Amino acid sequence: MSLIMYEYRRLAPKAAQILLISVTWFCSLSGVSSTESPRLASYFGTKTRYEEVNPFLLVNPLLVSRKQDLLPSTCTPLQIVSVIRHGRRYPTQKQIKKMKQIYNVIKQSESNSELVKELQSWNMWYEDWMDGQLVKKGEEDMKNLAYRLASLFPSLFTADKLKKRKMSFTTSSKHRCVDSTKSFIKGLTHNYLQLPELPDAEQGETTCIEPTVNDTLMRFFDHCEKFIVQVEDNDTAMHEVDKFKIGPEMQKVIRKVATLLGVPEDQLNADLIQVAFFTCSFELAINNIISSPWCHLFDEEDAKVLEYLNDLKQYWKRGYGFDINSRSSCKLFQHIFQHLETAVFESKRSQQISSPVVMQFGHAETLLPLLALMGLFKDEKPLTADNFSSQSEQKFRSGRIVPYASNLVFVLYHCDLVESPKEEYQVQMLLNENLLPFPHSEESVCLFDDLKKQYSHLLHNCRVREECELMKTGHEDEL
Repeated sequence: MSLIMYEYRRLAPKAAQILLISVTWFCSLSGVSSTESPRLASYFGTKTRYEEVNPFLLVNPLLVSRKQDLLPSTCTPLQIVSVIRHGRRYPTQKQIKKMKQIYNVIKQSESNSELVKELQSWNMWYEDWMDGQLVKKGEEDMKNLAYRLASLFPSLFTADKLKKRKMSFTTSSKHRCVDSTKSFIKGLTHNYLQLPELPDAEQGETTCIEPTVNDTLMRFFDHCEKFIVQVEDNDTAMHEVDKFKIGPEMQKVIRKVATLLGVPEDQLNADLIQVAFFTCSFELAINNIISSPWCHLFDEEDAKVLEYLNDLKQYWKRGYGFDINSRSSCKLFQHIFQHLETAVFESKRSQQISSPVVMQFGHAETLLPLLALMGLFKDEKPLTADNFSSQSEQKFRSGRIVPYASNLVFVLYHCDLVESPKEEYQVQMLLNENLLPFPHSEESVCLFDDLKKQYSHLLHNCRVREECELMKTGHEDEL
């Protein structure tokens, strides 16, 4: 296999794609990997693999999606501005602690079932040091995404622009985001552009680019006092989540798992059941194990319940549950539009675009509030503990919106429209490399001036300092 991978790196990109398909096919026959998703794979919420959104990537991770839907050749892409979630990661210390807790419950079971024996002999290999760090497959997520985006917009992702520092890379301070950014840069420079990796000082010019850390942009939720007090640290904010945990749907899953494990129901709770489900997801995402004994604890009906539990949490903590969730992302939203505005300004004056490629790397917690701020994936009724029955129709499904390596991309075009010169600047959005209709029109393209009008209330009236500042009490005012 090492020889094959050497050849893959050596060959030209198109030949490498063909070889990679062959390698994937060979491995699937050997039982090493699979080009089909396991039955539970699409229900893991924010711990879902990117391939569940774009299944063709299981066959060829370098395949570019839906190129035919982009604007015609009369339109030239001027700029791409992206917000990207990190790739696949290890569990956090908090998750690992719970994994060990339910594993100990299973170890104490006296059941003689084959499933319990499998789980008891399973190697608990997760350790505290892992704590949410990017895994090898997470690095590949980013390298492959870089290759696909560059292939989709080759006029923007050029070696010349890279060497002239026309591309910017901003990241959250978390290791998984910093490492994702560096992997994306490697995928762009070495896999796509096939540039040599140069030492920092060699020849006075280098392709070694260090990302800029900016938590104010990429972890804005940590810098919003109102969000922290009213949502993050507020025990009552997750009322609907807590209610669902003791509701009939969740209790049914707990009873079933307790029976399968041969342990008393009171030794289990919703949190432990959910972490068992997530252990199934980690085994798939990290090691591509499609038949982990952890997955055998659940069927698709159980998975739907556990997916809804995850979505409830994301809805109330990061989505539409509270206004401050989305309003805290105003600075990031305005930052994106400032880049677009600058590019239009420069283009109108026949200047070179100063930042044709803007890549920003954060978290699911970065993307969900931003999407909510823009009015995307909003259901008619809020998600509550009592409306699980309608979950199959809901728009807000975190696994579909923000899986690992999820990405929101704004593309600004200059269009050669002689008859209507006012309409020459147009914008498209892509979510996870698929065109995303604008919520106000349901169209996949929007005039830049119209887009500014639609979001003028956010561009002019959403001030993060005021949004995130806690109201002072009368007593404090007197001091």
